[in-house]
Amino acid sequence: MTIPNFISIGRLFLVPLAIWLIVSDEPMTAFWIFVLAGVSDAVDGFLARQFNMRSVVGTYLDPLADKALLVSIYVTFAVLNEIPVWVTILVVSRDVLIIGAVVLAGMLGRPIAMRPSIVSKLNTVAQIVLAALVLGDLAFAVDLSMLRTVMVVAVGILTVASALLYALDWVRHMGTDKSLQGGKSVLDERLPE
Repeated sequence: MTIPNFISIGRLFLVPLAIWLIVSDEPMTAFWIFVLAGVSDAVDGFLARQFNMRSVVGTYLDPLADKALLVSIYVTFAVLNEIPVWVTILVVSRDVLIIGAVVLAGMLGRPIAMRPSIVSKLNTVAQIVLAALVLGDLAFAVDLSMLRTVMVVAVGILTVASALLYALDWVRHMGTDKSLQGGKSVLDERLPE
């Protein structure tokens, strides 16, 4: 266990707190908890890279904490009618698709290293921006409805594009002979997160 891993675990504990604050009509505090989670994500990534504190556990904990927060917030916003249900369905379905593909590949003896593409990174940024806009709109009582609409469309498009790219890479990985690629898949050539 490293310091970045403890920070990621702390971020996981912020998830139920953030959701409770949102449903308890405390958007200002929820907004600052969301900001704290974002800062902690940047700090654990910085520490892991700069001080060589990377670990196998961290490669799972960090994205798990990020996804737990985003998916929980999106589901909560959909239930409260703050964002369209369809965008939440897309976001959750994409994550389930990716996890299912990784598990299935492992079960079939073709483990796959998932590394995010540029589109996937843009999708994550768009999801964070939309969540921050909704929380900011609720917390500060400003009218961000136009920006929210633009970001909902952006998240929808990027989520679908990202899911399709992951699906295509998975199909290529599962359909190619490992010996032809020296045991590497197309996914292994992606830029590290």
